[in-house]
Amino acid sequence: MAAVKIDSRMLNNLISSIKRWRKPANKGPRVIARNDHNISRREISRAALTVMKRLQDAGYQAYIVGGGVRDLMLGGHPKDFDVATDATPEQAKELFRGARIVGRRFRILHARIGREVIEVTTFRGHHSDGEEHEARQSEHGMLLRDNVYGDLESDAMRRDFTVNALYYTTNGFAIHDYTGGVEDIEKRLIRMIGKPTTRYKEDPVRMLRAVRFAAKLDFAIESKTAEPLQELAPLLRNIAPARLFDEILKLLMSGQGERTFEHLHRYHLWQHLFPDNARQIEKSPAALELTRRALRNTDKRIQADMRVTPAFLYAALLWPAVNEEQQKLVEKGIPPAPALAQAAQKITSNQLAHTAIPKRFSIPMREIWDLQHRLPQRGGSRAQRQMEHPRFRAAYDFLLLREESGEIEAGLGKWWTDFQQADDELRQQMVRKLQRSGGGNRRGRNSRSGRRRKPRAAE
Repeated sequence: MAAVKIDSRMLNNLISSIKRWRKPANKGPRVIARNDHNISRREISRAALTVMKRLQDAGYQAYIVGGGVRDLMLGGHPKDFDVATDATPEQAKELFRGARIVGRRFRILHARIGREVIEVTTFRGHHSDGEEHEARQSEHGMLLRDNVYGDLESDAMRRDFTVNALYYTTNGFAIHDYTGGVEDIEKRLIRMIGKPTTRYKEDPVRMLRAVRFAAKLDFAIESKTAEPLQELAPLLRNIAPARLFDEILKLLMSGQGERTFEHLHRYHLWQHLFPDNARQIEKSPAALELTRRALRNTDKRIQADMRVTPAFLYAALLWPAVNEEQQKLVEKGIPPAPALAQAAQKITSNQLAHTAIPKRFSIPMREIWDLQHRLPQRGGSRAQRQMEHPRFRAAYDFLLLREESGEIEAGLGKWWTDFQQADDELRQQMVRKLQRSGGGNRRGRNSRSGRRRKPRAAE
């Protein structure tokens, strides 16, 4: 049986090759010689160079491809490098101990060199050249399986954008450009390879990638590449929520979140990722300001190499809808705390239909919301206990954002700022002063029973 499988695979590869041979050859790539580009081997990770050398020594072609080449040409310092080769995943796996073949839609190899993992992809061919077991599309045109192998030229044409279809080789240290990527880098343009409508239908996530690269690189999206975005945006509903969550992290947590949001909003993509937030920002200036400030704050922390978490960002993006829903429930007579819990459950469930939120982030997100209800309660020992809560710092930062956005009046945030900076004696004085003024013990507008508390009789 094993021999039959091998023969069948060889036959399928031969059929694909015959189909490619029938196609007329194009004019060939633009080859940028070593003296005409700014890329140096010293800027490429040793692991990537090791992978290339091992493939080349085994008789295969090997190129650094994609964002690594693009960013090096722009003077950046990419952290990740991908390698493209004519070796199949099975052939490449034999060269690297502990390597793993991953992926279903398109199989790739993860080659571990020391602590680095280099993604090795086999040159792709056009999916129309493959047999049914190699390539399959949905009724909407989305590629469900794409394991058709090709050559360097066909691989370049299968990349998404021209700036990501540049190939660097240590064999002559040249850059190979089949799609005009070098020229588009010079023009600072994001341009789709092929017909944009068809390419977006093959994989709707390409719409998000177009926006992400435009924001990251501060490039413009070429007009024909941008034109179908609004019309095809609903296709994002066909993408698995787990995959969209991963894309959200790349979009909003890479240091250009605010600029990315503006692009997503402009091209009507945002409403298919965060529909509740999209509705809120259309009718509430405070919700729009909170969204922008949360993204701006995240960008600043990333640029300063400070810790960030999706829990905080999701808390900010979904809060306006949670807050509105809670107020509706309170008006129906439900006490604030249960109303907040019900509102949080409803809005979170709505969001899960669009993007996944792993529990390691959804639980802290809801704790941040819960503390917004508790932070006004500062009487007795409550203030000290709340400050010891593991999510206090995030909730405090979130409270400041709410004040800065104009959602609530300023004052509570400053009190908590002063309280954190004070010593024990001064903290006790602050709490006593708060109690004398009649504040610090309220649980929101209503008590647990949903009725207003009666004022204490004067002693």
